[in-house]
Amino acid sequence: MTFDPDAAALEDSGIFGLSGPSATPEGAQVVLIPVPWDATTSYRAGTAGGPEAILAASRQVDLFDLETGRPYRSGIAMLPISDEVVAWNKEARALAEPILKVGGAVAGNAQLEANLLRVNALGKKLNDWVHAETERWLAQGKIVGIIGGDHSTPFGAITAIAKRHPGMGILHVDAHADLREAYEGFTWSHASIMYNVVAALPDTPLVQVGIRDLGEAEHAKIEASSGGITTHFDAGLQEELLRGQHWASLVERMIDALPEEVYVSFDIDGLDPTLCPHTGTPVPGGLSFPQACALLRQLVQSGRRIVGFDLNEVAPGPDGDEWDANVGARLLYKLIGWSVALATTD
Repeated sequence: MTFDPDAAALEDSGIFGLSGPSATPEGAQVVLIPVPWDATTSYRAGTAGGPEAILAASRQVDLFDLETGRPYRSGIAMLPISDEVVAWNKEARALAEPILKVGGAVAGNAQLEANLLRVNALGKKLNDWVHAETERWLAQGKIVGIIGGDHSTPFGAITAIAKRHPGMGILHVDAHADLREAYEGFTWSHASIMYNVVAALPDTPLVQVGIRDLGEAEHAKIEASSGGITTHFDAGLQEELLRGQHWASLVERMIDALPEEVYVSFDIDGLDPTLCPHTGTPVPGGLSFPQACALLRQLVQSGRRIVGFDLNEVAPGPDGDEWDANVGARLLYKLIGWSVALATTD
């Protein structure tokens, strides 16, 4: 049967309602790895349900996109959710919760110290799994995207993609700087993802956009980076907009520090929280959806290429509220569209 992109998606169809060979990992150009993990989310859990919620919501997204054309023609496949990762997360979350209740102050408590060691070990195991899965599909010429889960999930993918694209830069959209060292004792905390990335890839330029919530030590790390970390704080961006500056010119400045090849790490809480109210750590302020789309558009139209991406911290709402996942699915389609833009626009 011929696939009709304008038809209603079937309930058992793949991501974005796709079916047929191009919706399989082997036949698709873009392979999405779901990572249902939120072991260390410190404010509220729930982002482990992000991949499944995005999959369901994606079936309501129209496949013709005015900006990127027909990304679906390149093929998009989402891997099945791993039961093994679900089990790791369940164990790690249960062990982490009593540590979170005491703010990571585990010294002298043998049980909590043991819990912490185990959570960190499970985080390392997850990183290795994500790295291996990413390597497997990169070796087959795929563009790989990670769907979290909390923002710790893409570490293995970022290091795997950086190995194949030496000299790449990272565009990080977030409400938080994520530069905390082992936040609350967790080496692989969601609040430590960029600290760990910078430590593993010290020569990789990091450009942060939308940051509006960070600690003093994080600010000092940015200041001491000698330009290795370029942070565009939300307060500064908003002030420039109020003074009449155009978003397009601000974006031009954001991407100026990025090389030709770019990995995009997108935490959904980088957006205005009216677009993602159930995310793990919402913060007032942030980008509008059109501003986020313009950022991705100008990035690629500047001649740069997206070599990999992640979308994290999407959490389904209570009572089946799909709003966060609806926004997440549409942002995911934009990320995919601009990742394959040169191959799909016509």
